[in-house]
Amino acid sequence: MRSLHLIEEPLAPPQPRLALWDLGFRPFYLLASLFAALSIPLWALQFSGLLPHAYLAGPVWHAHEMLFGFALAVIVGFLFTAGRNWSNRPTPSGAGLAALAGLWLAARVLVLTPFGWAAAAANVAFPLAAAIALAVPFVKAGNRRNYFFVGLLALMSVAAGVVHLAQLGVLRLPAWAGLRLGLDIVLFIVSVMGGRVIPMFTNNGVRGASATRKPLVEKAALGLVLTLLVADAVGLDGMPLAVVATMACFAHAIRWALWQPWKTLAAPLVWVLHLAYFWVPAHLALRALAELGVVAPSSATHALAVGAVGGLVIGMMTRTARGHTARPLRADRFDTTCYVLVALAGVLRVVLPMLAPAQTLLAVECSAALWSAGFGLYAVRYWTALTRPRLDGKPG
Repeated sequence: MRSLHLIEEPLAPPQPRLALWDLGFRPFYLLASLFAALSIPLWALQFSGLLPHAYLAGPVWHAHEMLFGFALAVIVGFLFTAGRNWSNRPTPSGAGLAALAGLWLAARVLVLTPFGWAAAAANVAFPLAAAIALAVPFVKAGNRRNYFFVGLLALMSVAAGVVHLAQLGVLRLPAWAGLRLGLDIVLFIVSVMGGRVIPMFTNNGVRGASATRKPLVEKAALGLVLTLLVADAVGLDGMPLAVVATMACFAHAIRWALWQPWKTLAAPLVWVLHLAYFWVPAHLALRALAELGVVAPSSATHALAVGAVGGLVIGMMTRTARGHTARPLRADRFDTTCYVLVALAGVLRVVLPMLAPAQTLLAVECSAALWSAGFGLYAVRYWTALTRPRLDGKPG
């Protein structure tokens, strides 16, 4: 009877295991969202004069951390996740993934210390290590179509090296040369990935949509971004650069219109991507105007960094986290709130200083608060999804 009693007792539910290191999007999306929520308010306090600057002074630290901290973390997390599907080979997980996340975290901490060479080493090493880790499954699978992502990560390592060597006085270049190169690389990655996923997600998620891709437009849009990257790398400026940026603006505006963004208004998981991509031609237009001295260069930079990158990141982080944890591909009110907060952060940061330059400080502080709230809400909302196993029990 005693044995029968033991058999009939209900089994205790299994303890949920930590799944943070199962696939690349998990740690890097969580780290990026937490970092976005915390670092931008720190920058706003620095900008206001309430906090001292660190090893990378003021705007250089801010731009560096948004590029090589926030944006690069999301790019690596996405590529490790998508790369597994593209190659049908495993990408970093477990201890290897944890080590890469630790290297990223070390790089974030070291730029806040006086140890410039250590900070440089960590920030150069992270994208290079990620490139090698991505190259392994691609080469094994013969996935030549995506080799260029490995090259782009390696170029990000070069850009980080330029920033730090300039800051340390080794290179006779301004640190902004490396930051400009990094921004152009991110713009190209955004352009490639936007062209791959936005039309597909539109047609899959919006009834009656027929987003299209025209080969000539695609080649022009991507080719002109690469031309802009080369022009920046060789130091071209003024009218020639304004012409390249204007041509790229028109190509990307046509590309965006072909995706039929007006049909996505009832689908937040889709319209957030269209709204974010709108900032790409806006960035290119502002770059042209900045080269002609009409607007401040920071307007163009923030159109890309806050509007395009911020919007695409929050949209893709919600969609990827939902899809790869077996949750419904439908944005709820929390997701939509994140989208609105990040979108408003972009509008305030770019538009208000152009319309009322005297209100730039207010624009920075309000934009920082909105950005921090949007990514902070994501971190809180998706903490469980990113750290627990998939709902369907599958690996990943």
